[in-house]
Amino acid sequence: MISRRDFLQTSMAAAALYGGSGFGSWARLAAQQALTQDQLLDFDTFGNVSLIHVTDIHAQLKPIYFREPSVNIGVGGNKGAVPHVTGADFRKLYGIDDGSPSAYALTHDDFSALAKGYGKVGGLDRVATVINSIRAARPDALLLDGGDTWHGSYTCHQTQGQDMVNVMNALKPDAMTFHWEFTLGSDRVAELVEGLPFAALGQNIFDAEWDEPAELFPPYKFFERGGVKIAVIGQAFPYMPIANPGWMFPEYSFGIRDERMQEMVDEVRAQGAELVVCLSHNGFDVDKQMAGKVTGIDVILSGHTHDALPEPVLVGDTIIVASGSNGKFVSRVDLDVRDGRMMGFRHKLIPIFSDVITPDAEVSALIDAQRAPYIDKLTEVIGRTGDDQTLYRRGNFNGTWDDLICDALISEREADIALSPGVRWGPSILPGQDITREDIWNVTSMSYGKAYRTEMTGEFLHVVLEDVADNLFNPDPYYQQGGDMVRVGGLGYRIDVTKPQGDRITEMTLLKTGEAIDPAKTYQVAGWASVNEGTEGPQIWDVVEAHIAKQGTISLDPNNSVKVVGA
Repeated sequence: MISRRDFLQTSMAAAALYGGSGFGSWARLAAQQALTQDQLLDFDTFGNVSLIHVTDIHAQLKPIYFREPSVNIGVGGNKGAVPHVTGADFRKLYGIDDGSPSAYALTHDDFSALAKGYGKVGGLDRVATVINSIRAARPDALLLDGGDTWHGSYTCHQTQGQDMVNVMNALKPDAMTFHWEFTLGSDRVAELVEGLPFAALGQNIFDAEWDEPAELFPPYKFFERGGVKIAVIGQAFPYMPIANPGWMFPEYSFGIRDERMQEMVDEVRAQGAELVVCLSHNGFDVDKQMAGKVTGIDVILSGHTHDALPEPVLVGDTIIVASGSNGKFVSRVDLDVRDGRMMGFRHKLIPIFSDVITPDAEVSALIDAQRAPYIDKLTEVIGRTGDDQTLYRRGNFNGTWDDLICDALISEREADIALSPGVRWGPSILPGQDITREDIWNVTSMSYGKAYRTEMTGEFLHVVLEDVADNLFNPDPYYQQGGDMVRVGGLGYRIDVTKPQGDRITEMTLLKTGEAIDPAKTYQVAGWASVNEGTEGPQIWDVVEAHIAKQGTISLDPNNSVKVVGA
């Protein structure tokens, strides 16, 4: 008799060969540039359970441009494994034709040229249309939000997340988990969570004082769908007090909490769960490792690292689904659950091509209502990009948006060196496009955005770079926090990603003089997004706006300040 593991592996192989994942079919159609909404949404309903997954929307209500990374280095056992494959290698792996809509949606090459042809992506009114289509075929489908929802835009900041809550409520999720939401502050989070008409889950969210599960965030919730008893377990971002200011949510502690996750899986199984779904904000490599440690999870819906994969990854008996970010994709997973077991699945990563998908009229009107009080501020033009300049963020070491932010910090704050956090959220801007105030806020909006100016020794700068590098390149995924390397302006260095902490960063150079950074010398450093309470300085969006207004047209020199070894 075929084992469950063999059955699942066979199911995945068949999906890859015959387009059961739903990816191959739209990739071929895309090559003909003949996509329609019906083709994007086409899916042969399968089994008896449907899951819909969205994650890392980062408050993007409207269609945007979003460039995928050119560099996404994996280390240790994840070197060369998805999602650490980009560009031409990614297209070869999944059989994607150059120049096709799938190439545009999932890789970075020729991004600006393809964007002009295929248009914007995302928009929650388009996402609503996709969700409604899935529900028309499977009315009891579960909609699950992986978090990083109430953060990342001008209107979200001004309303303290209320705009996103209002719009997401209209989409009728069944459950969500959390990360950046906590940077609204614990009081505001509690206020919003208490009013949610759906489950707010986090098995790893604990009361910090008592080291007990936090009552506001239950570990799981049961659903009855398709005659199947389903348990959805929430897994919030584990590293909150490290990656974000702990003083904003002192009541809570987090962590991965493998042992408790296993307890929760065993508990729901004992209560009759026939399908166990983990709604996770761990990040993909952490989810892979957790799936190898915790038994009994059927599906992990992965978030945080913004990966978009056209096929699930199988770890043991667990399938891991990655659904991208910024409202650019929706994942649909259909499952055949019989006799308390997942017997097979079909999956489709649905790209939200905004010019192809008709917006849902009610959600579109609701979005416009959230934006209406701020529309003049949002649409004010501050500058434009040069005819050959694309602004983007993703990449392990630099992105042009952060190059621009670093330039602004050095210029406006009169610094030698600039530091910008390696966050992955933020849409892209095409060549020759106006840069509005909304665009600036889309890459700078946060509740601790003060632009500080301070003195740092060369030795301390080295410690900072080594510390951040270990968060990204530690071979144990449980020591990674899922972001990218801190962006630097005015500073060059060499990094060997194969070395241990303390030995990765060498050849630090002050770019304006070409001199080696002196460990004993003091440098003027400007940065933003400090996790320290009481940070002083102007808001980063004001700093960037002032710089762009002075420049008028933005054209950046190529950034070759980081030499990477061992990738």
